[in-house]
Amino acid sequence: MCLGIPGRVVESVEGYAGQLALVDVEGARRRVNIGMLDTPPATGDWVLLHMGFALEIIDEAKAAHALSGLELMGGGPRERRDPEPRQPRVRSRFEVRGVVQGVGFRPFVYVTAAELSLVGSVSNTGTGVVAEVEGDPGAVAEFGRRLRDRPPPLAVVESVTETELPLAGGAEFTIEDSSTADRARTLVSPDIAVCADCLAELRDPGNRRHRHPFITCTHCGPRFTIVTGLPYDRAATTMAAFAMCEECRTEYGDPRDRRFHAQPIACHACGPRLELITPDGGTPLHGEQALRAARRLLAGGGIVAVKGLGGYHLACDARDGAAVARLRHRKHRGGKPFAVMVRDLGVAGELVTLTEGGEALLSGARKPIVLLPRRSSPGPAGGVAQAVAPGSPDLGLMLPYTPLHVLLFGLDGDEPGPDALVMTSGNRSGERIVTDDARALAELAPLADAWLRHDRAIQVPCDDSVSRFVAGAELPLRRSRGYAPLPLALPFEVPPLLAAGADLKNTCALGEGGYAWVSQHVGDLDDLATVQALTRTADQLTLLTGVEPEQLVADRHPGYRSGAWARAHARGRAVRTVQHHHAHIASVMGEHGLGSGESVIGFAFDGTGLGADGAVWGGEVLIAGYKSYQRAAQLAYVPLAGGDASVLRPYRMALAHLRAAGVPWDRELPSVAACPAAERRVLAHQFATGFGCVPTSSMGRLFDAVASLAGVRHEVAYEAEAAIELEGLSRAAPPEPHDPPGSAYGFAVRPAPGPGDPVVADPTPVIRAVVSDVRAGVARELIAARFHTCVARLTADLAEGCRERTGLGVVALGGGVFQNAVLLEATQHALEAADFTVLRPRLLPPNDGGLAFGQLLIAASGG
Repeated sequence: MCLGIPGRVVESVEGYAGQLALVDVEGARRRVNIGMLDTPPATGDWVLLHMGFALEIIDEAKAAHALSGLELMGGGPRERRDPEPRQPRVRSRFEVRGVVQGVGFRPFVYVTAAELSLVGSVSNTGTGVVAEVEGDPGAVAEFGRRLRDRPPPLAVVESVTETELPLAGGAEFTIEDSSTADRARTLVSPDIAVCADCLAELRDPGNRRHRHPFITCTHCGPRFTIVTGLPYDRAATTMAAFAMCEECRTEYGDPRDRRFHAQPIACHACGPRLELITPDGGTPLHGEQALRAARRLLAGGGIVAVKGLGGYHLACDARDGAAVARLRHRKHRGGKPFAVMVRDLGVAGELVTLTEGGEALLSGARKPIVLLPRRSSPGPAGGVAQAVAPGSPDLGLMLPYTPLHVLLFGLDGDEPGPDALVMTSGNRSGERIVTDDARALAELAPLADAWLRHDRAIQVPCDDSVSRFVAGAELPLRRSRGYAPLPLALPFEVPPLLAAGADLKNTCALGEGGYAWVSQHVGDLDDLATVQALTRTADQLTLLTGVEPEQLVADRHPGYRSGAWARAHARGRAVRTVQHHHAHIASVMGEHGLGSGESVIGFAFDGTGLGADGAVWGGEVLIAGYKSYQRAAQLAYVPLAGGDASVLRPYRMALAHLRAAGVPWDRELPSVAACPAAERRVLAHQFATGFGCVPTSSMGRLFDAVASLAGVRHEVAYEAEAAIELEGLSRAAPPEPHDPPGSAYGFAVRPAPGPGDPVVADPTPVIRAVVSDVRAGVARELIAARFHTCVARLTADLAEGCRERTGLGVVALGGGVFQNAVLLEATQHALEAADFTVLRPRLLPPNDGGLAFGQLLIAASGG
């Protein structure tokens, strides 16, 4: 007797790779998996079924025998047996929101439906992805579970909403055209580094995309920088200009293919074209010729403008000192470090010390620039040129993240070229990154010896992200490519808001409901071009999110360009202002999910920000919630003379702190010697009269002062240069016995002078101790280490005082000073040793790049 049910094949079900067939079983039609059969059955064939699978193809006699067996088992002739009840069917609509476009979500839905024998459809909409499925109730429930729990790796599912629908029938599952009727409220994925599968094809001579500079698939490649609208389909990207060839179209339409509905799909036959342009007006080179010529130029010391995902880079051989110096001179870069792209992890390991966390950041799907400590003894090939990052203890490294980068370094058998390339943004120093080809030819002409470009347009400018790994977690320093514009969950619902951010390291942010979208890095708002870039960035973010802000938020400083921008774009809407350091703390609270009624002990250490009393704050301890804050402690005020003049010349801050500490301006002190005599006389007058001075409590300026006092740096070419070098020296300090006699630095903590006034942390003893060590010839490394240690101890001591007064045990660390890895790690350890819960930035930068997020939260809370 056959153990199975006989059925007759009606037809193969299209779209399931030949795995499903419609089978008639005694008048009832069922979808059956035929994948276990050696050969697919033809229409009219009999098959033996068990548990929804066809086990074998049988003839009609065997089918009749099986039917008779079923009658015997059923206890009587078939015509007298009650019909077996059919399994009920259900139909549901699933609306999925989040980062679900451009990440292979529809192919994932299609395959999932096929595996579960469901019929229906899936499509992109302006709000996400919508799928309708019909079939067995258990299969429909499993479908919903997989949407929530097992989405594609690049997807970020915010919500899945299920609605029951009437049965509609059908025999297949289809991918429908995208709908634009709904109000847009979703985001495409950030640009993702080229994946391992595409790299394997790139290197495979037998693959049709061998050496294709624009190879991509559902799991990698450009997304955010090519999107022109939503829903995210090819027609709404800059790839719309490239019609797919027949082979690409077949892959695009095949659910079994890795490129199923991958919008940037292309190949040698139908994709973007690579081109090398030289200033002499010679015939442009294309394809492999362009690559070879560019590699030779780089090897010969040339500077090549390379068009990437979010803009142009300027590239040169990082080991060639003359080439790096020439690029630095042309770009007017000063001493600011260049980023370096290395061929692979092996080269990286020769140049820097790789930790497990740092290596994971470097080689992950986002591939940011990662700050890593230089090796004191580089590998056999030597280090990079000194001019790459003069005075910096770290190198900013990244790995190739596009196939073009990989080919520029060369594959096996290629003519050798540099294995480490300076890759700095394609612009003059301080300007916006160039994305347009015509502008690149004009504006980069004084900087570049050639242009390696392609004809895929860049819709959205996006700089490289910068990060580091500190105390067991990522610490973002610039959140841009690979990260933006992923949404951030908010701890409470907010109305539609637009936050303008700050003037330095500007980002803007949109928020509505339970999510906020922080833009990619815009830059310092020092010129009209960057202010205009802020406008374009806000407009693009509005287009992609569908948030229509009812209110704008800006920094409270009346002179900030970001605030002026917000007022200029208000169009009758209210503009709220938020205190700078309160926003720093709110940003950290928000990314850690603290609720609307919670408060923390917040340490906001940075360079500048307008305080409530009109002073320049920056060494603040706030008892803060979202709605309000109280200034619990501060660094003692010293005069800031001449504003930016004292920022660019740290010796001026050193002289201010010497005067406040009662230490004479002796010429033997490095800071005093560095200040011209005439300038000293002017400063003495300013400090005595207050003319041209504003009081400051800035921790950033205290770091500058100590760096100058120790003889580390008296003038800077870029923000925090002196503090960065001081941090590097502290790492190089030899271990000291725990608090050897006379070695420890310490602040004098003075009680609050009156009710509601803050406790004052006076650095006078620190300044005097530093001066004493300088006069005694103590190594700069030890001075730097002792200073970092005393700031971390001060933080723990002030936190303990706040806990005694308020009962709070949660500390939030924000502000640009906490970009300092030595300080952040020491502070975190000191606080945790005192049983505090420590919140430090992990998703957003501690600097002003994270400020807009905090502004949103404060404004939504009525602060």
